[in-house]
Amino acid sequence: QVQLVESGGDLAQPGGSLTLSCAASGRTFSSYGMYWFRQAPGKEREFVARINWSGATTVYADSVKGRFTISRESNKNTVYLQMNILKPEDTAVYYCAASRFVTGRPERMDYWGKGTLITVSS
Repeated sequence: QVQLVESGGDLAQPGGSLTLSCAASGRTFSSYGMYWFRQAPGKEREFVARINWSGATTVYADSVKGRFTISRESNKNTVYLQMNILKPEDTAVYYCAASRFVTGRPERMDYWGKGTLITVSS
């Protein structure tokens, strides 16, 4: 059974930092891109970041570029999202996802985690 399990959600102050982790299991993800999405209350789920299998290619949403960093430890099937200079508008449930496709569209994801909540507030 394929599982993506996120961890690291927490309350953070504006300007602070958090790191999310996503542990993948149940299959080989060598041909999958790994993604982070987020969904704020009352809003649609949106693309945050993508990393390919080797970790050589990363893509970010404009809203997080320069503040967030996605990385992966392929031998551990783990993906990370380092989030710096957090803003209140980063408040959302953050989801890990995996897809065979190079895309930012949620409907093209093959697997999803259940999400972890980030709240940015003073």
